[in-house]
Amino acid sequence: MELILKKDVENLGFTDDIVEVKNGYGRNYLIPQGYAVLATPSAKKVLAETLKQRAFKEKKAIEDAEKIAKKINNLDLKITAKAGAGDKLFGSVSSADVSDELAKEGIEVEKKYINIAGNVIKRLGPYEADIRLHREVIVNLPFEVVAAAQS
Repeated sequence: MELILKKDVENLGFTDDIVEVKNGYGRNYLIPQGYAVLATPSAKKVLAETLKQRAFKEKKAIEDAEKIAKKINNLDLKITAKAGAGDKLFGSVSSADVSDELAKEGIEVEKKYINIAGNVIKRLGPYEADIRLHREVIVNLPFEVVAAAQS
């Protein structure tokens, strides 16, 4: 079944991609949820026209994402967390915490676009996160989890 995606779908594609999926997945999940529509010949023509018009806007969006990527590359991010003996954290550090720290630096990134290997961090030390600012602009952010000062 050939579909046109209306929203980004994890592990499948991005908005306005034409994808081939199994009938059940398309009919029972993607179409009812509003994630996709059938790729009929008329829908493909409309999509082609939309993509033509969007090409200019896309170029500007990529330039903006690259500016943010430069800011992120210049950051030295340290996330403080309460830690116990042997560098173990009380709780964990996740993509939401990285998003909050970036917001403090004036960079707004939704947590769903931040990918940390293993999803959560439970120890102190240096780590890396991949941040997707645009489908073509993915930046690698090294950061460090440090212990909060004991009071």
